[in-house]
Amino acid sequence: MSFDKISILMPFKNTAEFLPECLDSILDQTYLNWELLAVNDHSSDQSSSILTRYAQQDSRITVKENEGSGIIRALRTAFSASKGTLITRMDSDDIMIKSKLEKMAASLIQSGPGHIALGQVKYFSQTGISDGYARYEKWINRLTARGNNYTEIYKECVIPSPAWMIYREDLVNAGAFEPERYPEDYDLTFRFYKNQLHCLACNEVLHMWRDYPSRTSRTSEHYAQNYFLDIKVHYFLGLDLDLNRPLALWGAGTKGKTIAQLLLRKNVEFYWLCDNPKKIGKNIYGCELLPFTFLERLQKPQSIISVANSEAQQEIRDYLNGLGLSPTDSFFFC
Repeated sequence: MSFDKISILMPFKNTAEFLPECLDSILDQTYLNWELLAVNDHSSDQSSSILTRYAQQDSRITVKENEGSGIIRALRTAFSASKGTLITRMDSDDIMIKSKLEKMAASLIQSGPGHIALGQVKYFSQTGISDGYARYEKWINRLTARGNNYTEIYKECVIPSPAWMIYREDLVNAGAFEPERYPEDYDLTFRFYKNQLHCLACNEVLHMWRDYPSRTSRTSEHYAQNYFLDIKVHYFLGLDLDLNRPLALWGAGTKGKTIAQLLLRKNVEFYWLCDNPKKIGKNIYGCELLPFTFLERLQKPQSIISVANSEAQQEIRDYLNGLGLSPTDSFFFC
C-alpha cells in the first residue's frame, strides 16, 4: 500500500476537557503519514493552549485561527491549509481507534477515486447513552456494514462526520465546504450522493463518538429538526423528484406540516395523505387532506413519508408493495 498523506481537518471550540485524549489517539495511530489541521473557533477555555503545546511537540500538527466563525468556516480554513491526497475529519472531543487511519486509507487506496472509506462508530458517555443514540448507532453501522448508506439518506445523515475518508479531488468536485448550509455533515453527505461517490463497506468500529450535554449537535440551532427537513426537501427536489409523476406526502403531524410548507414555498404540487379520520377532509395551508387509498388513483406516484412510527412505516411499505410500487418510489423522511 502506498502511504499517501492524510489531512485530518479538526475544528475545535471549548473542548479542553477532552482534547488530550483526542490528540493522544491521533498520535497513537498506526498510520504515520498524516497532518492535523486544527482550527480554533474562538475558544474561551484552554483549548488553544493545549493544541499549541501538542503542536510544539509534533510538527505534523498545525494550529490556525478560524477566519470566520462556526464549523463550516473552520473547515474551510483547515482545508485551504491542507496538503494531503486523502482527506478526513475529526471531532475534537472524540477518540480514534488506533488503526482507524490505516484501515480507512487501505480501503480507499485499494478502491481508488470515486469512493468514500467509512468506519463504524460507537457512542460513549459518562452518563450513559440514550435509547435514541443507541438506535442511531445501530442503524448507521448496519448501513456502513453493507455500504448501502444512500438507500436511507432521507431519514438521517447516513455518513457520520468524523468517520469518512475521501480523495481530495473527489471532495473538491463535491463542493468541499463551500455551501453555507447546516447541518454541514448532512449537506456534504447529500453532495457525495449527488456525485455518485461509492460508499465502501466496513465491519469494524473505528471511531469513538463522545456524547455529553454541551455537545454542539445538542445545543446549536443549526442542528434543529427544521434544518434537517429543509436539507431533505432541498436535495429531494434537485435529485429525486420526477416532475412527470404525481407526488404524495404521507402524514400530517409536525414533520408532515413542515414538509408541506416547504413544498408549497417551492410551488411543488402534491397530494396530502393521512389515515386519521379526524383529519381527512380538513384543509391545511390550502391543501385538502385525503385518505391514503387515494394513492390508488394516481399513476406511478412518488411518496414522501413523514410518519415516524416504525410499525406504521412497515404497514405503508406493505401497502405500497401491494400496489406494485418499487421501494425506490418512496422516500422516508424520518
